[in-house]
Amino acid sequence: MAIGSLALLADAGHNLSDVLGLLLAWGGYYLGRIGPTRRRTYGWRSSSILAAFLNALLLLLAVGAITWEAVQRFKDPPQMEGTTIMVVAGIGVLINLLTALLFLRGCMHDLNIRGAFLHMAADAVVSLGVVIAGLFTKIYAVSWIDPAISLFIAAVILFGTWGLLRDSVLLLLHGVPPGIDAVGIDKFISGTEGVQELHDLHIWAMSTTETALTAHLVAPNVKDTDQLLLSLRSGLQEQFGIVHVTIQIERAPGMDCPQKIDGVV
Repeated sequence: MAIGSLALLADAGHNLSDVLGLLLAWGGYYLGRIGPTRRRTYGWRSSSILAAFLNALLLLLAVGAITWEAVQRFKDPPQMEGTTIMVVAGIGVLINLLTALLFLRGCMHDLNIRGAFLHMAADAVVSLGVVIAGLFTKIYAVSWIDPAISLFIAAVILFGTWGLLRDSVLLLLHGVPPGIDAVGIDKFISGTEGVQELHDLHIWAMSTTETALTAHLVAPNVKDTDQLLLSLRSGLQEQFGIVHVTIQIERAPGMDCPQKIDGVV
């Protein structure tokens, strides 16, 4: 017996895309553990960022397909079996919710894991929407409920995907990672004793969990540069979670550093 529900089909398709998404997340995590070589001096760390970006693109394709089919079904709605829809989607709610909880712990610190968590959490909401669609179809027997719920599903996926897409593109373009206080870092370094000037400051993501920083400091009166570097590294790690730090110390205040750009730190 054909069920005929686009909402249930959209939920199943979304679940399939999430399986692919989880494989991408796992692949990105695995590749990120490969060590550096002479040609790839950072190793494959950025693979986790690329996996998050591909995850977002995959979900956007799912949104487009669901939306297109929902619009078509408004014109020609099929007959549906409400009870079967409710049972199948109800099982999906439980499975997706339990799976989402597995990723809850690491989702705040890893964009790749957050992508997997958002996928599964959205799936639980989507499956709940399908249960509601099946209930309304059984009670009221109106044809527009199923495609309407399908559009709701597409909106939920889009809402959960947009932040993942935005953040992954930001990291791919070497922007300051979300959660990193660039202004605070500037103030911390500039306010360190002995530092007269800070320029050529760059902060970017090496992976979805690691942040790198490089900077040039003008510190002509500092005698113990090793102690200065140690203080800066420990402070950046403790206060901002940055462990990969490279700092160049310049002695002459008037030194014409080629990396110094007026108006830019």
